[in-house]
Amino acid sequence: MKFAYSLKQKTKIAILLFLIMACTILIRLLEDRSIKNMEKAFTSLYNDRLVPATDLFYISEKLYAKRFLLETFVYSDQNKLSAQELNAKLKTYDKHIDTLLAKYEQTFLVKNEKNHLTALKVKLLDNKLLEKQLLLNAHAVDKTALRKMYDDSAERSFFDISNSLSQLTKVQTVVGEQLKEESQKIVRGTNLYSTIQLLIAIVIGALIVSILAASNVMNIRNDNFNLN
Repeated sequence: MKFAYSLKQKTKIAILLFLIMACTILIRLLEDRSIKNMEKAFTSLYNDRLVPATDLFYISEKLYAKRFLLETFVYSDQNKLSAQELNAKLKTYDKHIDTLLAKYEQTFLVKNEKNHLTALKVKLLDNKLLEKQLLLNAHAVDKTALRKMYDDSAERSFFDISNSLSQLTKVQTVVGEQLKEESQKIVRGTNLYSTIQLLIAIVIGALIVSILAASNVMNIRNDNFNLN
C-alpha cells in the first residue's frame, strides 16, 4: 500500500513538472514571437516612417529653393542668373528630388500613401513643364507678361505640390501612431505572458508542497501503524 501511494505521488509530481515544462516552453515561444513582432514594428517605424518623413522634408526644401530661384528670376529687374544658368540649377534640384522620390518608393507604402505619391509625381512633372515654358519665354515676352505667366500657372503648381507633400507627411504621422500602438500592445502581451508564467509557477509550487506534506503525513501514519 505504501509503495502504491508513493508511486501515485511521484506520478502526480511528474505530471506537474511536465506541465511546468510545457507552459514554460509555450510562453517562451510566445515571448519570442512578441519580440520579433516588436523588432519588426520598430524597424518599420524607422525605415518606413521616420526616414521617409525626413526625405519629404528634403524634397520640400529642394522645392522651396526652386521656387525662390524662379521667383527671383521672374520678379527681379536685375537677374544675376541667365535663363540657361537657371535651367541648369533647376535641373540639379529636380535630379535630387527624383532621387529622393525613388528612395521613398522603395519603402512600404499604404494604399492612401501610394495615391498621394502618384499625385505628387504628376504635379512635379507638370511643374517641370511650366518651368520650361517660362524659361523659353523669358526673352520672348516682357517682364509683365512673364510675371503673369508665373502667377497664373507656376504659383498654383508649387502650392499643389506643397499640398501633396503635406498629405504624405500626415500619412507618416497616422501610420507611425498605428505602429506605436501595435508596439504597446506587444509590450502588454509580453508582460501578460510573464505574469501568467509567474502565477503558474506559484500554483505548481504550492501543489508540490501540498503533495509532499501529504506524503509526510502518510509516512507518519504508517510508522504509527507499524509501532502498534
